[in-house]
Amino acid sequence: MKSLRNFLNRIKPNFEPGGKLHAFHSVFDGFETFLFTPNTTSTSGVNIHDSIDSKRVMIIVVLALMPCLLFGMYNVGYQHWLAIGETDFPFWQLMAYGFLAMLPRIIVSYAVGLGIEFMVAQWRKEEIQEGFLVSGMLIPLICPIETPLWMIAVATAFSVIFVKEVFGGTGYNIFNVALVTRAVLFFGYPSKMSGDNVFVPVNPICGLGNGTPVDGFSGATPLGQIATNVGDTLKITNVVGQDISSWDMFLGLIPGAVGETSTLCILIGAAILLLTGIASWRIILSVFVGGFVMAAIANAFATPTYPVSLLSPVDQLMLGGFAFAAVFMATDPVTAARTDTGKYIYGFFLGAIAILIRTYNNGYPEGAMLAVLLMNSLAPAIDYFVVQSNIRRRMRRLNANAE
Repeated sequence: MKSLRNFLNRIKPNFEPGGKLHAFHSVFDGFETFLFTPNTTSTSGVNIHDSIDSKRVMIIVVLALMPCLLFGMYNVGYQHWLAIGETDFPFWQLMAYGFLAMLPRIIVSYAVGLGIEFMVAQWRKEEIQEGFLVSGMLIPLICPIETPLWMIAVATAFSVIFVKEVFGGTGYNIFNVALVTRAVLFFGYPSKMSGDNVFVPVNPICGLGNGTPVDGFSGATPLGQIATNVGDTLKITNVVGQDISSWDMFLGLIPGAVGETSTLCILIGAAILLLTGIASWRIILSVFVGGFVMAAIANAFATPTYPVSLLSPVDQLMLGGFAFAAVFMATDPVTAARTDTGKYIYGFFLGAIAILIRTYNNGYPEGAMLAVLLMNSLAPAIDYFVVQSNIRRRMRRLNANAE
C-alpha cells in the first residue's frame, strides 16, 4: 500500500489546478479517497473526526449486501436448472451461470450511475459523491433477472439525474434512488417487471444450462401465484409444480428478484449493518413489527376475495421484497426519519402499509416499494412533528418549574 500511496503522490500534481490533467481533478480525488482515508479535516465549527467517512459507510453496506448477491447468483442458476428439468445441481456451474447473468447488470448499473455522477462532479467542480456505491448494487438486486440491460440503463439514468443530482447530489435526495429506478421500470415497462417469464432465466449462457423449459414450467413468484389463487386454500409451488415450504421461503430457493428471495441472507446483512452501527435497529424492528401486526389483522379476517390475507403473518414477512426493504431500503439515512421517535413511527407505518397494499390490491402483489417511497415523502413531516412535540413538552416543564 505504501508504494501505491507514493505513486498517487507523484501523479497528484498533474490533477491539481494548473496541472495538465486538472480537468479530471474530481475523478482523481474520488479514486484517491476510495483507496485511502483523506488526511484533511475541517478547520471551523464543531466536528467529530474519525476514519469512517461516507465512502467507508457505503462500502460496509455493500459488504452487507454480499450474502444476498452471492446467494442470488446461486438461486438464479438453481431456478434455471429446475426450469430445464435437471435433477442434478452442480454448485459451481449454478454459481457460474448466476454470475454471468448478473455481471452485465451490475456493470450497466455502475457504469451509467457513476458515469453521470463523475460528469456532474466535473461540471460543478466538486468532489465525486459516493452514494451510488450502494445504489449501484441495489438496482440489479431488486430487478428481475430478465430485465433488459437498456431498460436498466434508462431507468438508472433517469433516477440519478431527476431524483438525486437536480436536488444537489448525495444527501439531498428525498426518495431512495434504487427504488425510484425500480418504480420507473415497473410503471414504464410493466411486462418486464412482473409475470411468469421475468424472474427465471430460460436461455443458456456461455454454454451453461443448455436445455428448454419442461412442460408445465411457470416462473411466477409465490406472491404472483397467490394473487391469482381461487378458493380458501393456498397452493404455492416452484417452477416445476412442487410445493414450496416456509423453509424454502426462508432460505430463498424460490423465484423472485435476485437479492430479495433469501430472508436468511438478508438477516445476515442486517446483523452486519447493526453490529457496525450503520443501520438503525429502531427502523428495522419497527418495520417488521408494523408488517407483522398488519399481516396478523389481515389473516384474522382472511377471505378468498383477497388471497394474500390467507398467508400466515410470518410467511408474509418472508415473501417478496418486504425483508429486503426493511433492512436495506427503509434504513437509508438520507430518506428515512432521523429522530428516535420518528424512526419508530416511520418504520411501523412503512411495514403496515407494505402489507396493506400487498394484501388488498390484487393487481399489485407487492407493496414494499410503494410503502418505502410513500414514507420517504412523509419522513420530514414525521421528524418535524416529533421535534415540535419535544419543544412543547420541554416548554411546559420549564413553565411548571418557573411557577
